[in-house]
Amino acid sequence: MSKFKKKKKGLPAISTASLPDIVFMLLFFFMVSTTMRETDLLLKKPVLPTASEVKKLEQKSLVSTIYVGKSKDARISGDKIQVNDKIIDVKDVPSFIFAERALRSEDEVKYMTTSIKADKEANVGTILDIKEQLRDINALKISFSTTKGSSIETNYKN
Repeated sequence: MSKFKKKKKGLPAISTASLPDIVFMLLFFFMVSTTMRETDLLLKKPVLPTASEVKKLEQKSLVSTIYVGKSKDARISGDKIQVNDKIIDVKDVPSFIFAERALRSEDEVKYMTTSIKADKEANVGTILDIKEQLRDINALKISFSTTKGSSIETNYKN
């Protein structure tokens, strides 16, 4: 009889059959859980005023946002206006709205809304100037961003 040699068995290979499933699960998780930031704020984050009657905007894709507030740079005083990723003057607001309208179809233009996110301490004159510029170009759907709460409560706490 001959002797049989024992073959050394190595470690079994790791199965990679479930690897694509794991990769797609991770991909799906990150796609669902991440949010895309539209603009980088060049202003201090606005502290929004409170309001008792708050309504959410329906189609956020048709909203053009104008930020009003103080600059992050302490050397610059006064209220600044930011649209997208740049600081503009009040007189440049119509060109911003026209550029936003150019990106939309003719049917969507009539449903476009201009949202003003103004800091609670922002100058009312600046906001009125923006509203006047919007009125001149017939952008009459204006929304003011607020936080939900009673404005009476905050006034009496001071």
